[in-house]
Amino acid sequence: MSSYQADIVIVGGGIAGLWTLARLRGLGYQAILLEAETLGCQQTGASQGIIHGGTKYALTGKLTHSAQSIQKMPQRWKDCLNGQGEIDLSAAKKLSDHQYLWSNKNIASRLTGFFASKVMSSRMKHLSAKDFSAPFSHPDFAGDLYQLDEPVLDIQSVIESIRQQFEAFIFQYQVTDIQPWVDGYKIETNTQDISIRAQKLILTAGSGNEKLLNSLNFQQPQMQRRPLYMPILKAKSSYLPMLYAHCLGASALPKMTITSYPLATDEIVWYLGGEIAEKGVSRSLDEQIKAAKQELKKLMPWMDFSHCQWSALAIDRAEPKMLDASRPIEPAVFKENNVITAWPVKLAMTPIMVDKIIAHLEAMSDESDDSRENTIVNNLPPAQTTKVRTTRLPWQKVEHWL
Repeated sequence: MSSYQADIVIVGGGIAGLWTLARLRGLGYQAILLEAETLGCQQTGASQGIIHGGTKYALTGKLTHSAQSIQKMPQRWKDCLNGQGEIDLSAAKKLSDHQYLWSNKNIASRLTGFFASKVMSSRMKHLSAKDFSAPFSHPDFAGDLYQLDEPVLDIQSVIESIRQQFEAFIFQYQVTDIQPWVDGYKIETNTQDISIRAQKLILTAGSGNEKLLNSLNFQQPQMQRRPLYMPILKAKSSYLPMLYAHCLGASALPKMTITSYPLATDEIVWYLGGEIAEKGVSRSLDEQIKAAKQELKKLMPWMDFSHCQWSALAIDRAEPKMLDASRPIEPAVFKENNVITAWPVKLAMTPIMVDKIIAHLEAMSDESDDSRENTIVNNLPPAQTTKVRTTRLPWQKVEHWL
């Protein structure tokens, strides 16, 4: 068996692991990343690519802790997209510079004053009818429309841009077991003749963190799952316009969040999140499609969806377990011995999560053991590794459309 040593091994190649790898390599840490399948194959690839700044957490008419903790994220991501941030995402594709928030008159009227307040007007602007674009430019739309200064990204291109920069440090191995070793850990992989010895582990494998923590016999942190069932529809661009929008409901959760993506076949895909995805987990595929059709018809009665093809994607969101089973409001990072376990909770919050990881690493380092100066790293030989590919998008995985 061949044994290789690395100072820091990151397990899990979603946005959490990739951002961590990019930051650590940029700071001089000798880190490598292991991914069992494709990069972003679970929660990251299934995300809607929204980099929001907390506006949707303020939809009840007050600024929650969640809204305040995430409000600086759009600018941090924009700096990266411009090639001037903490990591370089200049090769990534932006689908839209902004999103829309729409509502009917009854709901909007009770929030008009709040939306016009100084803190909210800096994040959004109320549009007049002359500035409406499809589908809201239709004369039958009688609600209010706001523009949010929060970008939407092609998440596949974000993953690919990081992969291309750091592919020399990304390896396709499934971790089968982790055991204590001297002052670190011995990682067994699905390739029998390869084991990796690491001084420090960073677990960013989403739902896979649970199995890894069990392998280490750690009792904490524990994990919880909050599933989604995301409807997907597609049609020719003459029927479906490009759209990035949230429909305001009675709670902090939008009734529906729509993001879109252009296909090479002159078709547009709509990907639906929000309340429709939260409540859909108990439905069958046919029932979820029926519910999505009914909700869209209610929200946009002037549109014709009869030309669309439909499907849905089940997503298993993973995050640290909360005592009341509620959603965590900020990224969670835990340290036990030389193991750091992390969940970003939201795509947009990934930079905050990595800030916390780096703080832990800096606290773990001392003059005799500085990960950036006195580390021996034997990178795995390319001949014995498989180049890790970037995941396909959700609608690219659909085999049968209804």
